[in-house]
Amino acid sequence: MRLIFQGRNAEATPAPLRESRVIADGHNTPQTATLVLGAMEDRTELVLLNSRLTPRERAAQRESIAGIPPAGEPAVVLFTSGTTGTPKAARLARDNLEANARAANEVLEVDSRSRFLCVLPLFHVGGLGILFRCQLAGATVLLHERFDPQAVARELREGATHTSLVSSTLARVLEHGAAFPPAIVAVGGGPVPGPLLERARKAGLRVVQTWGMTETCSMATCERPRDADGATAGPPLPGFEVAVDAGEILVRGPAMMRGYLGQPPLQGSFFRTGDLGELDARGRLIVHARRGDLIVSGGENVYPAEVEATLLAHPSVREAAVLPASDERWGQVGVAYVVTTASDGELSDFLEARIAKYKVPARFVHLGALPRNAAGKVDRAGLLAHPERARG
Repeated sequence: MRLIFQGRNAEATPAPLRESRVIADGHNTPQTATLVLGAMEDRTELVLLNSRLTPRERAAQRESIAGIPPAGEPAVVLFTSGTTGTPKAARLARDNLEANARAANEVLEVDSRSRFLCVLPLFHVGGLGILFRCQLAGATVLLHERFDPQAVARELREGATHTSLVSSTLARVLEHGAAFPPAIVAVGGGPVPGPLLERARKAGLRVVQTWGMTETCSMATCERPRDADGATAGPPLPGFEVAVDAGEILVRGPAMMRGYLGQPPLQGSFFRTGDLGELDARGRLIVHARRGDLIVSGGENVYPAEVEATLLAHPSVREAAVLPASDERWGQVGVAYVVTTASDGELSDFLEARIAKYKVPARFVHLGALPRNAAGKVDRAGLLAHPERARG
């Protein structure tokens, strides 16, 4: 594998790993890439923390695994969340990551001549997956420190053969070019709007939709580049099995994580994802909804329960509910319905001191009381129909 880096924060190559577990911030730098691949050779469990989180959030993640011993095999640990927003540490063993990479390389046509542009964070499974695909194929990784639409457009014009984006970033790239060579662009994080898909394909890009999660070591289904039509997230990757039970998407295969730290390991049975969908007559996956009330904003997962709990910690907030709203740039953003005497600015400042900025709601709707159902739970459907919802 060859790595070409664009950014200002290149650091020296790290020393060989001597510990059974290493915890590091997952910045997009050559050092992080070297650390990941070195951990696989040194039988180290490498925990990559989201560098966009606040120091307080990262400290909480460290504390959550402090009493759990490492498993003694090479693995990368990434934090994900359930619908409650409680962090869970998914252990992705080397053979899981490599199984996914082999399957993805077959579907995405990655080989030693490929130049795979990586603008996804390495602390996300999407960015991590690119690293392992290129390592196995002997391909070149074009690693960018952060997403810059102009830089991505330039790389695509100058020979990048592959990249992974989300709908919002794809749209921004297309603002910087109307014609590109036929690079394969894998788009996850939710369906691609029809007009955007048509625009990208007219520009020459071979867009394929995918579906996956941290627990599957990146994509588990993907459209095939030669017959992608944008109607689904594609059939399973080679080695994966995908089923639907009572509307819930289930998946299993050799690329599934070992399990969550501190919880029983997976035993080869189907993993219940919590996502909702169906399989069409050709076995292709159609995803109807992400986990529970999950908000997918610019490819980042935002769990309303976490944001609500943080809002309720404010001394002036009596009630709070956070729901998704469509957004042209980010795909979705959060809208907070609050019962409080605090101003929007006070609430934003309070949240930004405690959670990552991308989790902070785009706007606040002030109410005298939140609507509730007969069981006393917040009537989220009622809030979705609230007339102030459309106000920016």
